[in-house]
Amino acid sequence: MTSVVEILARLGGCATAAQLSGVPAGALKAALQRGEVERLARGVYGLPSLGQDRLAAIGYDGVVSHTSAAIAWGLPVLVRPEKPHITVPAHRRPRAGRPAELHWAAVSTAERADRLTSLERTVLDCARILPFGEALAVADAALATGRLMKDELESAAVAMRGPGRPNAVWVADKATRLSESFLESMLRSLLISAGVDGFEPQVVVHIDGVRVRVDLGHRPARLALEAEGYAFHGSATAFAADCRRYDDLVTAGWLVLRFTYQQVIGEPAWVVETVRSALEQRTANDRR
Repeated sequence: MTSVVEILARLGGCATAAQLSGVPAGALKAALQRGEVERLARGVYGLPSLGQDRLAAIGYDGVVSHTSAAIAWGLPVLVRPEKPHITVPAHRRPRAGRPAELHWAAVSTAERADRLTSLERTVLDCARILPFGEALAVADAALATGRLMKDELESAAVAMRGPGRPNAVWVADKATRLSESFLESMLRSLLISAGVDGFEPQVVVHIDGVRVRVDLGHRPARLALEAEGYAFHGSATAFAADCRRYDDLVTAGWLVLRFTYQQVIGEPAWVVETVRSALEQRTANDRR
């Protein structure tokens, strides 16, 4: 006899009571008690393997959205939401479900089928609710996937209406596919917000025929900024190569400033003032 789990799996992981009408009531009840199946709403059932965010979306008959959708798309967020963000179609009264942050907006047919907002929509929704830096990191990562083009994002941001539009337009304008990490995007956002201009992402410096890449570079001042994560080096060989890279930059006349996650996230004012001071000193030296 086919089990309830097998039937649900064939139906995509979830089903209504009507779709399960051929399943004996005792079998469904036993599957629920064993935790093999979850009741998502009245007359709606799903498999735990779908994940809590998707189960919540099915329970409310909506779609995973905002930062929850960013995580589903593999985009970086600073803080994972305590409750999944779920968008339900506008003007619809949602059925009761598990704890969630609910939003009401138009939902496309494709999004309903996937139970997930599109990549473009996800970036813009994040810009509605996140600070500039965190939203920029999401947008940078989305562009880096190659599935979203900058001109598409800019056009969509301009066409937006409602809360968060100014932030979304700003994010779309400053976003780049060149950023290689969440921390690098956050570091760049601090400089943009503070009006510290001239830094470009992933600048290549040629030293004796060797290409050396820096996270953020100010070419005229020959000032490089590096965003250092915990697992950046990975091995003794990588660490040695990294040290040599910095030494080569210094001997070529570049000043290298290295900032950690704790500094970028926890001491943004100090980071900005350090960069500003170094930039002023380098610029003053060039005028002498």
